[in-house]
Amino acid sequence: MNHPAAELAESRRTPDTLLILLAVVLFTAFLAAFVPPGKFTEVQAGTAGSKAVQISLESYQQTGTAQAVPLFAEGGGLGLLNLPFEGLVAGDKFGSAIGLIAFLLIMGGSFGVLMRTGAIDRAILGFVGRFEHQLWVLLPGLFVLFSLGGAIFGMGEETIPFVLLLVPIFARLGLDAVCVVLVTFVATQVGFATSWMNPFSVIVAQGISGLPPGSGAPLRIVMWATFTLVGIVMTMRYALRHRIPVSVSTTESVLAKPKTVDWLILLVLLATLIWVIYGVTQRSYFLPELAAQFFAMAMLAGLIAWIGNRREVSANALAEAFTTGAGQMLPVALVIALAKGMLLLLGGTDPASPSALNTILFHLGHMLDGTPAALAAWLMLGVQSMLNFLVPSGSGQAALTMPIMAPLGDLLGVTRQVSVLAFQLGDGLTNLIVPTSAVLMGVLGAARVDWLVWAKLMLVWLSIFLALGSTFVIGAVFAGFGT
Repeated sequence: MNHPAAELAESRRTPDTLLILLAVVLFTAFLAAFVPPGKFTEVQAGTAGSKAVQISLESYQQTGTAQAVPLFAEGGGLGLLNLPFEGLVAGDKFGSAIGLIAFLLIMGGSFGVLMRTGAIDRAILGFVGRFEHQLWVLLPGLFVLFSLGGAIFGMGEETIPFVLLLVPIFARLGLDAVCVVLVTFVATQVGFATSWMNPFSVIVAQGISGLPPGSGAPLRIVMWATFTLVGIVMTMRYALRHRIPVSVSTTESVLAKPKTVDWLILLVLLATLIWVIYGVTQRSYFLPELAAQFFAMAMLAGLIAWIGNRREVSANALAEAFTTGAGQMLPVALVIALAKGMLLLLGGTDPASPSALNTILFHLGHMLDGTPAALAAWLMLGVQSMLNFLVPSGSGQAALTMPIMAPLGDLLGVTRQVSVLAFQLGDGLTNLIVPTSAVLMGVLGAARVDWLVWAKLMLVWLSIFLALGSTFVIGAVFAGFGT
């Protein structure tokens, strides 16, 4: 059964991401009929472990005349009607689209199993029950937990049940519904925006940009910790200023408490995260290895849950959870397919091969030629922030923007890691306020908070977060992040 808040959000939805992408595909096909192909003859190798390349404006040359895209093509050719299939099967197991899609399906299924065990839900509820009357522990602790949820598995819609549950609990503590939204939804979006492994955002953007998934994790973890700390400080400030004095009840909480099985499963999750970071940074793990790591997590967590909690979690339920989790990644897979199809319509992404995309990049780069790299990166952050109003979907925005932003950054001296950084911050932070976000409107509906009241508060918060994001993006340029 849908939550009333979710139904309200559904009625206010903007056009589906796939519809927006389809419109862009049609525009791309129209554009391809008028843009002549070109290529960059001098190509330099990218960074170690990266499939990215560096190109220069001076090496560009036009190589032919524009060609219209056919409606249908035979013999493996590319036409508009062939685009979804061709986009899905493009690439290999080491990159987009087919390798990235396979990885995301396995990762989604693995986290589906993890969530089905109930360990994460009981850990959060147990934390609330344990520290319900210790405000200085409760609020920062919840913010960290939900921020980790956003960073690790893109937590978003899952906050709605927690909002419904926490509103009356917080009321007993003299805290309003806005405070509930701050420690749940806002925390998840802070984690989402600064993540090192979010499957809906940074992983998709890195895959499209030709970067190893999870690369650049050390800086992003520092960024996550910084943003989370700032979010905690602002949340505590809000809570203390708006708290209504109430008498403290000593009644024992009836919230579910985590069991020994749950702690073992959470330990498996922690060990997996450490293994992933080690593998990416020390062993150059890529999609095949990462997929195996998350699958191992699902197998072990599922086995622990089945042995220790058979009455609530059957083997069939765990198998169904894997299928459901993988199914939740299907929209992302289709988005990636359409994005890859758009690139194919423009001739592909090889700078050394004639394509309309190379010509578009040349003219965009020529317009911005001479722009300092730090300013160019900051402008990317601004563009991504504004686009999120129209495309409030991390994977959708990555699909629309990264095919252009990543190679354009090459021309302007902005590394692809910095381009991804600008994307994830611009996309994630503005989720806090855009009324086109179904998740935001669903959460506000569940908490019974008017969007105008929310926007008045979030304008200040968003300004602080974007200023901090600008600092990280510009600092990353000067630090040579991704070189």
